Amino acid sequence: MRPNLQAKNGHDQNFRPVPLTGVIYVMTEARKHGYFDKPSDWVNFGQGQPEVGPLEHGPKRVTNIHVDEITTEYAPVGGVWELRQAVADYYNRTYRKGMRSQYTAENVAISPGGRSGLTRIIAALGQLNLGHFLPDYTAYEEILGAFRSFTPIPILLEPERGYEFSLKELRKEIAGRGLGALLLSNPCNPTGKLICGEELEGWVHVADNLDCALILDEFYSRYIWDSSLAHKKNPNVSAAEFVDDVDQSQVIIIDGLTKNWRYPGWRISWTVGPKKIIESVASAGSFLDGGASHPMQQAAIPLLEQKHCEQESLAIQSAFRKKRKLLLQGMKDLGIEVEIEPGGTFYVWGNLSELPAPMNNGKDFFELGLKNKLITVPGEFFDVNPGRRRYGRPSRFRNHTRLSFGPSWEQVNLGIKRIKSMISEH
Repeated sequence: MRPNLQAKNGHDQNFRPVPLTGVIYVMTEARKHGYFDKPSDWVNFGQGQPEVGPLEHGPKRVTNIHVDEITTEYAPVGGVWELRQAVADYYNRTYRKGMRSQYTAENVAISPGGRSGLTRIIAALGQLNLGHFLPDYTAYEEILGAFRSFTPIPILLEPERGYEFSLKELRKEIAGRGLGALLLSNPCNPTGKLICGEELEGWVHVADNLDCALILDEFYSRYIWDSSLAHKKNPNVSAAEFVDDVDQSQVIIIDGLTKNWRYPGWRISWTVGPKKIIESVASAGSFLDGGASHPMQQAAIPLLEQKHCEQESLAIQSAFRKKRKLLLQGMKDLGIEVEIEPGGTFYVWGNLSELPAPMNNGKDFFELGLKNKLITVPGEFFDVNPGRRRYGRPSRFRNHTRLSFGPSWEQVNLGIKRIKSMISEH
């Protein structure tokens, strides 16, 4: 079971225990082992953010934020209008060129970070069955368990099939379980499984035809490695490309500066969807978070300009593709099985079963890594279980780990060497 790090305060019965999510938990444990005393001595394969410094051929990084009298005031809860329009323009330019139906500022809401954006969407849902996949992003667990207006329905993906899920199966799940909404990350965190092209178009149309909202976490939509898209100069992927009518299709997209622009500390994300749904999402922000930082929103507007976006995308492709190749080869040499090579994200999902004990278990592998100044994320954290409804049952992913090539090339290389040393000791 996932360790629970909530404060032990037995006399206080007024608050429920709230566990830490995957990456936050592993960093809390790393702190106990001295990580924050000297981070440069460590390799953080648990890293959920990309390296944030300049990349070769990338645009100049923003290091100063202008603040004036206007930006010291509250921003609108739905976001600064100019930024909302800039986001709409980005999607129209990148994915909807020449299409009749176009996004406008009214199709966009700005949130203070990705989790906040997801929470707004979930808070705006009605009484319905919401499907989610296993494995998927760790934060979904607490977000889906915090609201009682809907019922989370888990959908199992099988490692033996490369975590595939066909359109036939999608129709069956939506119709058979009466799903009113479906939540997933694409590309998937942690497996890197990517839905793109005709397949993604099929997902959009199936969801529309069966009146099921499709909520897509697209935070890794620039980190695309699928060979079928190699011919594209900028192989970005978004369901926005396949939406027929932006105000009729229930496709809801969440993205932001965190991964695709490599500004995680800015805490700026956005939700894109039909105007009526965006109104509800923005209204949810009025009682959940109050809106995003005004100066950060203003500073984000130039980052949505076409030249900047194209340069950043190409720089990410060049730098991260090399690190992906390095980590995949390193895991192969170390005897860590990669059930599916990531078609997207900056993670590799590894099966540790063939390693010597105790390294063949994700939790033990993580704890042994801390002793060697190495941080990983146990696979069981991605076995999304809202409300702990499967309490007491062993996770299907207890022998898995997620390793990140978000750090620099040098750090990824050093991490591979440290795992090799750990294996040699056992």
